[in-house]
Amino acid sequence: MLDHDAYRSYQAVNLSAQTVQASPVQLVIVLMDGLLEELARARAHIDGKRHELKARSLDKCVQILWGLSSALDTDSDSEVVQNLGRLYEHCADRLTQAGIRLEVGLVDEVTELITTLRGGWQGVQARHG
Repeated sequence: MLDHDAYRSYQAVNLSAQTVQASPVQLVIVLMDGLLEELARARAHIDGKRHELKARSLDKCVQILWGLSSALDTDSDSEVVQNLGRLYEHCADRLTQAGIRLEVGLVDEVTELITTLRGGWQGVQARHG
């Protein structure tokens, strides 16, 4: 257990170091990386029939999606912002269904969407430094 605690401490320090001087786009990418890692854990928990861990993992995923959604400029009339909000909500709904139905395919669907979206954010970051 001690090694697990040490690893968690390392992760916290590493995340803190990544976010201190990060741009908003970099922060979105960091959140998406964390989401993708947690999605992989949730999938493994569903596969392994570890229901309590599955529930906690999916809850973390939904919280990250809510965080991404709450960071959107909802005062904007931007179609992109509205579409992102709907996409995050769709992903949260799919993960809720995955938890109820115990279907890894729904987690895979969200993973694919977030991976594609993350690629788009990386493109934005590459264009704007």
